[in-house]
Amino acid sequence: MSTLQRRQDREPAPRHSTEPSGFESAGSGSSGSLAATAIAGAVAMAVAMGFGRFSYTPILPAMMIDTGLSPADAGLVASANFIGYLAGAVLAGYGWAQGRERGVGLAALVATTVLLAAMGLTSSVLAYAIIRFLAGLVSAFAMIFISGIVLGQGLAARSEHVPSVHFGGVGFGIALSSVVVWIAPLAGIADLSKSQADWFAGGLVALAGTVLVAAMLPSSRHAAIGGPPEARLVRSRPLMTMTLTYGLFGFGYVITATFLVAMARDASGGHSIEFLSWLITGVSAALSVYLWRFAMPRLGLAGVYAAGLLVEAAGLILTVSLPSPFAPLVGGLMLGATFMMVTAYGLQIGRQLAPESPRRALAFMTAAFGVGQIVGPLVAGWLAERTGSYALPTLVAAVVLMICGIVVLAELRRISEALAR
Repeated sequence: MSTLQRRQDREPAPRHSTEPSGFESAGSGSSGSLAATAIAGAVAMAVAMGFGRFSYTPILPAMMIDTGLSPADAGLVASANFIGYLAGAVLAGYGWAQGRERGVGLAALVATTVLLAAMGLTSSVLAYAIIRFLAGLVSAFAMIFISGIVLGQGLAARSEHVPSVHFGGVGFGIALSSVVVWIAPLAGIADLSKSQADWFAGGLVALAGTVLVAAMLPSSRHAAIGGPPEARLVRSRPLMTMTLTYGLFGFGYVITATFLVAMARDASGGHSIEFLSWLITGVSAALSVYLWRFAMPRLGLAGVYAAGLLVEAAGLILTVSLPSPFAPLVGGLMLGATFMMVTAYGLQIGRQLAPESPRRALAFMTAAFGVGQIVGPLVAGWLAERTGSYALPTLVAAVVLMICGIVVLAELRRISEALAR
């Protein structure tokens, strides 16, 4: 049984005494309703993160051609998105949404749809930065509030599959966004540039996903059971260690996550390699949270988190050391195989380290993550523009991730003991 399952005494007691598995529900309705909740969470993550956050990566090369964005400009726009994400994470940590998590989450998805389309209506760097700032803000709301609902239902039902399906939606969204970017220019829409067609097509897909989530997502547990406001967050040493490494992870992973497709174009891989590199990233990310579970019995939750950091560091080194066209493909595979798992398991660990204030813990760690993401693209864009290559910023990211993995391993015993309580 996973550590997540052993924390049930911290959650409202389930209605049934037998322990369920898979999507069988012990306290949140039928297995069908739990599966619907997990699917709603996956689609929400696909919309908010796969499209709202990460579709910028496959569209970026076309934007650079259509509007003349430089690598530094691209890094600035990306950082604006991450500043918005940080602001959203900080705002979400307060109690203003108590009992209204579902409504706020759905409103964030609607805003994501509008903002995707808005990117196709301008060519101004300033306008891009403002739009992406707002997109980051609402994606943080969607991540925190919808994840709180879905993970809370899964935890009460003692289901191992709900987190895997929920966070796997990010990878599914990334893969689908690459397909949309590949297909959109083939539509031959008159008077639209390639990047405009990409943004508008992404907005349409996000709209369809938002409608599906609205039909399937349940209300929050706080609204359902009238739970009291969360307690203040207790900042223990294990939680602070996780928050520090989670923030540095945000710096390390985002450099490749932002510039991978641009790196493929710089290597003259062609449109097919650009498409495949991001498609592979998405598919491997969608499967990663589930597949890494098989290492859990041997390594434990925190051990798997540390392993993911180290594996991703190795993947970044391969991204700049292998010849083209293999480098972006292998880089996409290694990035996808690790970054979503590290993101999901990091939040899961943080939630379990603060069982009396899980939403505050999610917001606290997401804020640290956001700081790392703000700095990462700025540093990478600046270094790439001055060196003429993405190799140096990628290696810097690899070193940062390696340090994170070592820090977690050094604190592994304390973190594991705190999780086992």
